[in-house]
Amino acid sequence: MKVSVIGTGYVGLVSGVCLAEKGHSVICVDIDPAKVDMINAAQPPIYEAGLEALLKKNTGSRLKASTDLRTAVLESDISLIAVGTPFDGDRIDLKYIRQVAQEIGEVLRDKPTFHAVIVKSTVVPGTTDGVVAPILAKASGRTPSVDFGVGMNPEFLKEGDAIEDFMNPDRVVLGGMDDRTVDMLAELYSVFEGVDLVRCDTRTAEMIKYTANSLLATLISFSNEIGNLCSMMGVDTVDAMHGMHLDKRFMPILEDGTRVRPGMISYLASGCGFGGSCFPKDVKALIAHGESVGHDMSLLKAVIDVNKRQPARMIDLLRQHYPDLSGTHITVLGVAFKPGTDDVRESPAIPIITDLLRARAVVTVYDPPAQHEAYEIFEDDVTYAETLEAAICEAKAVMLVTHWPEFADLPARFANLAPAPLLIDGRRNLPKNSFERYEGIGLQPQPAAELEAAD
Repeated sequence: MKVSVIGTGYVGLVSGVCLAEKGHSVICVDIDPAKVDMINAAQPPIYEAGLEALLKKNTGSRLKASTDLRTAVLESDISLIAVGTPFDGDRIDLKYIRQVAQEIGEVLRDKPTFHAVIVKSTVVPGTTDGVVAPILAKASGRTPSVDFGVGMNPEFLKEGDAIEDFMNPDRVVLGGMDDRTVDMLAELYSVFEGVDLVRCDTRTAEMIKYTANSLLATLISFSNEIGNLCSMMGVDTVDAMHGMHLDKRFMPILEDGTRVRPGMISYLASGCGFGGSCFPKDVKALIAHGESVGHDMSLLKAVIDVNKRQPARMIDLLRQHYPDLSGTHITVLGVAFKPGTDDVRESPAIPIITDLLRARAVVTVYDPPAQHEAYEIFEDDVTYAETLEAAICEAKAVMLVTHWPEFADLPARFANLAPAPLLIDGRRNLPKNSFERYEGIGLQPQPAAELEAAD
């Protein structure tokens, strides 16, 4: 099929590149000429594992980029809207959705053949039918489901694993206002063999996305609530959660006795909080949407409250050892909200670094993929280390926020330092007994006597 993808952020660019890899003819549209030039030069404007290789393979053949939305829509069978939907504190901001719908509608006025317009951006239930379709109809002077199709096809991409998630989906949700549009979506995804296709209306498709993200965020905040309690009771949350994981409803046992470890287990672990472009925004948006229809989303409010407080736990652990942080050299490892991406949106590292600076600590940051993004926020208020060795060599304490694979080598690195800095593990991925001085989320802080001996 001929596909136009409007918006070249994480969702749009990954979708476009992967659809091209699967054999479709794709044109990605963006208003930023610099982005368009980078894509046409096979240079990824974002950091995402595997993206550059697919760009080099498909750009110039099945994939191209343009600023010309009109031509892209006229020359394609189906358009995917993948622009941003930021949350303004009360509701998601649909200004980019509205703008693109208006522009596509104006093109449809001059298009003689049936064209499907599919929302891929995350929007609350009712948006596709109640906002996008009417704008398209008014701008085109035509009738939805008769002259053109309107649908909703949510994405389920984890940043850092987005290419793998798109190329090997566990399900594809095909939402549409009419059967013809759903059939076009089914044709688009027919190149993905053996995948479960969920055919539904647009409201259901929109709700599936929010339901999935809200559950995963809830698992994280539940784990952090348990971890915080464990730290007060002399229990290590890692041990408590492991015992829970072994329930065969979480980790099934095969006939040969081996365990299956589902990906969901990674969300049932204590840490310093979730971030990114999806979980915080989507949960807050669903809370606001629920309240707008008279339903109090008390559980999801608690999910956000727990997450908001979690980064401060890292500062509390640090102050157990250094009550006065003024002039104290502190290193923060990781600014991206998770490994595999340069996205720092809603990252727990941001409030942690902000609190350290407010306390007049001397802060060093190390996260090579997200170094530029960190500078956009903190500028020259922090030092940006070029290597892990340089980042930790003068630190009194090292705070691990993002568990990049490189950081698995920290026990060996610390062994070469005298005195060894304090490690505060915000992800609990490292063996606590491999460090001379260690604090971690969900672990009871060391007694004062031990702290004095360590210092």
